[in-house]
Amino acid sequence: MELTCGRDADQNGSAWEQTGILDLTAGEMGTRGLRRRGLRKPAKAAKLLGVAWRGVLGVPDSDVQPTRQTQLKLASVIRELRPKTVILPYWEARHPDHYHASTLGYEGCFLAGLKALPIAGEAYRPFKILYATSFAEVRPTFVVDHYQGI
Repeated sequence: MELTCGRDADQNGSAWEQTGILDLTAGEMGTRGLRRRGLRKPAKAAKLLGVAWRGVLGVPDSDVQPTRQTQLKLASVIRELRPKTVILPYWEARHPDHYHASTLGYEGCFLAGLKALPIAGEAYRPFKILYATSFAEVRPTFVVDHYQGI
């Protein structure tokens, strides 16, 4: 999130006071893994960005898969937080966790809106899903210019 949307949060201030960030993993397999630092980096980033909420779903790093169990766990969070807009990684990526996160996020949003789904909370589906990328060579539908003020 910090790589694709962080500057927006920094520039738009109060709009991000209603924003939440959900990390699917703690990033423990990466060279800059978050678990190794006691998850201090996400908490610090949330504070700097001014977001209202930040959490970790608890999926093992390097094993993000759109399994039914993980879909339901994500759908529960979506029902609880009721986001109007969800920003997901673009579905084409070098890292398998990133493209699986895209699928998992889409399916979690869909499942959260099913009234008969046997999970806690009232059925809810986000109004809009956006896809963000900083690496894939895709033609964007819109671009946010971060140049001014950097």
